[in-house]
Amino acid sequence: MTTIAIPQSTHRLIPSQFPPIPAFDSVTRPDDLEAVMELEGWTNDRLVQERVARLPRNQWVFGVPNASVVMAAFLHAAPAGGRFNSGDLGAWYGAWTLKTAIAEVAHHLRREAVHRRLAEMRLTYRLYTARLDGDFLDIRGQSSVRPDLYAAGDYRASQAFGEAVRRAGQAAGIAYDSLRHRGGINAVAYRPRLIQEVTQADHYEITAPVEGAVVACRKTRR
Repeated sequence: MTTIAIPQSTHRLIPSQFPPIPAFDSVTRPDDLEAVMELEGWTNDRLVQERVARLPRNQWVFGVPNASVVMAAFLHAAPAGGRFNSGDLGAWYGAWTLKTAIAEVAHHLRREAVHRRLAEMRLTYRLYTARLDGDFLDIRGQSSVRPDLYAAGDYRASQAFGEAVRRAGQAAGIAYDSLRHRGGINAVAYRPRLIQEVTQADHYEITAPVEGAVVACRKTRR
């Protein structure tokens, strides 16, 4: 497989209800970061404690704007994991365009609405843009060759594949086609220190109905 560089800033939407922790931005040493994580209660959670131990100290991010946002992606991940990461350690997912990022979160909103037996789900997100450094394994256009990696609802094969890529340490992450936005592209990054220039942008209210494919998106504030 070939590798590529990510040619432009990527887009990540995070629920606005989870505020960033600016204390991470001014930390200058790993030991201080440990103290801040304990002070903020991050390490009270067993899963977070285990993930901190799995994340190499030389990949901890601190002393830069939005450091906590990056660290949270790896330490406060979903217990079941994502498409290309297991629940053992999180990863940073970003879309190449805002439209793709919106489609991705709308899919999960719709699934939650179905689970809760609601007609729709509405949630406000804040947008982060970031430059992803390093070489990314390129599996775009391979859904017919590797359908297991693109399975709509089964992440077992893709998680095993992604974690093998992470362990090998040769690629910074994976570039892949979006299943939620035709023509869209996503990237998953495994090395926090290669997630650069993380910048908070606008907030968006996204409404995903259970019936129909139309998703409403409204900019609310910066």
